Amino acid sequence: MEEENNLLDAKKQNILENSKKSILANKISVKKNDKFYALLFLGPSLLLLILFIFYPMLKTIYLSLFLTNGNGQNTVFVGLENYVSLLTSSTYLASLGSTFVYVIGVSVLTIFLGLLLASTASKNVRGSVFFRTIFSSTMGVSISVSAIFWLFIFNPSIGILNQVAAFFHLPILNWSTDPNLAMISVIISTVWMNLGFAFLVLFSAFESLPLSLYEETAIEGVGPVYRFMHVTIPLISPTLFFVSIITLIESFKSFGLIDLMTAGGPNNATNMLVYQIYQNAFLNGNYSQASAESVILTIIIAILTFIQFKYLEKKVSY
Repeated sequence: MEEENNLLDAKKQNILENSKKSILANKISVKKNDKFYALLFLGPSLLLLILFIFYPMLKTIYLSLFLTNGNGQNTVFVGLENYVSLLTSSTYLASLGSTFVYVIGVSVLTIFLGLLLASTASKNVRGSVFFRTIFSSTMGVSISVSAIFWLFIFNPSIGILNQVAAFFHLPILNWSTDPNLAMISVIISTVWMNLGFAFLVLFSAFESLPLSLYEETAIEGVGPVYRFMHVTIPLISPTLFFVSIITLIESFKSFGLIDLMTAGGPNNATNMLVYQIYQNAFLNGNYSQASAESVILTIIIAILTFIQFKYLEKKVSY
């Protein structure tokens, strides 16, 4: 009997060991399959990122350290000389200043107007659905159509604004030839283009606000301004933070409207960093300087985005 029991125990132990080995082998095979399927699904995306993001980025940094010929081929290694010449160039510094004025104007106006329109459209009043459609319709307008539309409005001779001004005997303004007015016209056009996205995102945040909280504040006798600043804004702060980051980055990347409306003029008043990169690379053939400008622009956007995450995110209520 003892021998039989020992044999049974040995068989049970062998069965347990075999089952453990099979489970371990299955786990290993599952992990291998997971890695295979992960690479299978992520492979195309990683390949596209390498070809169109990482390789161009590294190539841009590499070109910025050389002088190049008209074909974009390296000629002489100059190190950081391209960066030094840019940061000491009055033309580049003027373009940098114009870009910051443009970015601040576009970002502030887009966020403020998007917040105002979203707050207005969230109220259940008559015709609110129609206005929601109108406010978000700019998302479906192409840059070229928008540029033609605003050029017709700002045209010094036949533009709608000057015709209205002449009708009311107001001063006629040269929107396309005055450097200050050209910047204002480009800012207005860009805000109009970006407003649809900002409105739509902020409106979705307003729609998700709990009505019970507003009912409680109304019972407590809280005024609308105080309720908006101390209840509404904290509740939609994550969405507002997201919109501020996207708006800032998109403002730095603006190109189409500037190219079609002012081409960087007059007197380089609207010659933003992105447009100057385009001019140096594709019009002047100075690929090394354009690469250095691209790297500087990337660093500026990264620093400002980091500052937003560092300081503005502290005020976000999740």
